Amino acid sequence: MKKIEAIIRLTRFEEVKKALEEQEITFFSHWDVRGVGTAREGHLYRGTLYDTSIIERRLISIIVRDQNVERTVNAIMSSARTGEIGDGRIFVTDIEETYRIRTGESGPETLYEK
Repeated sequence: MKKIEAIIRLTRFEEVKKALEEQEITFFSHWDVRGVGTAREGHLYRGTLYDTSIIERRLISIIVRDQNVERTVNAIMSSARTGEIGDGRIFVTDIEETYRIRTGESGPETLYEK
């Protein structure tokens, strides 16, 4: 099992969500996050453009079975990509064990059906 975390643009979240649903990845968590990176987003206020160092993004966290890692990563990459600096990052880490609290089950069976 793997944990896939993706930091993406807020504006691309709906496209990423749709791409994941098309790959039958229907359960994930997400948070609005802020960070500092090489991209700078400007804000226009009364005709003046202000450069900001804090960038708002969305963090998506998904636990998948090993056989779903590649298609999940590909779905995120293809739907989140704009080709500009600041498109985000994807991190894949190992998950040693999962447990379903309701039944006490453990292992990959505790994840969704696929």
